Amino acid sequence: MNDQLTGRQQQVLGFIQSHHREHGVAPSLREIQAHFGLASPFGIKRHVDALIGKGALRRLEGKARGLLPPTPPAPAGIPLYGTIPAGLPAAQEQEPDAFVPLDPATLGIHAAAPLFALRVRGDSMTGAGILDRDVVFLTPRQPRPREIVAALIDGESTLKRYLLQRGRPFLRAENPRYPDLLPAEELVIQGVMVGLLRAGPGAPG
Repeated sequence: MNDQLTGRQQQVLGFIQSHHREHGVAPSLREIQAHFGLASPFGIKRHVDALIGKGALRRLEGKARGLLPPTPPAPAGIPLYGTIPAGLPAAQEQEPDAFVPLDPATLGIHAAAPLFALRVRGDSMTGAGILDRDVVFLTPRQPRPREIVAALIDGESTLKRYLLQRGRPFLRAENPRYPDLLPAEELVIQGVMVGLLRAGPGAPG
């Protein structure tokens, strides 16, 4: 983008950015004018308007110091939050590790539906065709019996099948070597599995 700017526009943009980093707010037009030693603010306003028109700046209307960097584009794809059972997104504010470039429509999910992804670790779900290092896609909602869920059971996160027995929920692996998991205190369902991406031979562990 900067190759589309004139030399003076690049200087003005650089000063606004450095002022924002140092002070947390943009400089006023008069401060920009004083920095460059100009007699009138009109020349600076012309440069600022050009920077906004070229997408190098955006303006918060009604604020004297409302010049901001352009809004970064939202990353394309589904946020990937670490591994399961090693960890889950405990709060909406957690930053994802990466984004999986996948259109939700390929999972049969509406684009507006909330989705997140986790990388599988271990072999407890091999009977359901979920292998170590695969990526599972989940949506936060209440599960139905026999759906596969990412859950927090007594503080430990895991990916298992959700079942009910006499109205009480528990979790079951798809590998006979693993016992059923019954919550002693709490079972929090954090997402229901809606899709899977098979790990390639060179996928990171």
